[in-house]
Amino acid sequence: MSFRESVATATVSRSVHFFPLHLRRDLVRQAAEDLDRYHGKAAADYWRSTCRGLAADLTAKGCSDDEMREQIMDFQAAVQVALLEMHREQLAQG
Repeated sequence: MSFRESVATATVSRSVHFFPLHLRRDLVRQAAEDLDRYHGKAAADYWRSTCRGLAADLTAKGCSDDEMREQIMDFQAAVQVALLEMHREQLAQG
C-alpha cells in the first residue's frame, strides 16, 4: 500500500463527533421560547420545521441517521424540560 493510499484509508476511517444539540443551551432555550409563543397547528408546524432543519444540518455534516435521530430526540427532551422550567419561573413570579 502506498503512502497516499494509507493516508486516504486513515482519513476515511476517522469518525466525526458532533457537539450534542441538547447541550447547546442557547439553542434549547431559544427553541423553547419560540415554541412557547405558538399554539395549535402553528406550534406543531414550528416544531416540525425546527427539528427537520436540525436533522438536515446534522445529516449534511455527515452525521449517521441513527446518531441524528438520537440527537433530535435528546434535543426535543431538553426543549420540553426548558419549557417546564420557564413555566415554573413564571408561576413563581406571579
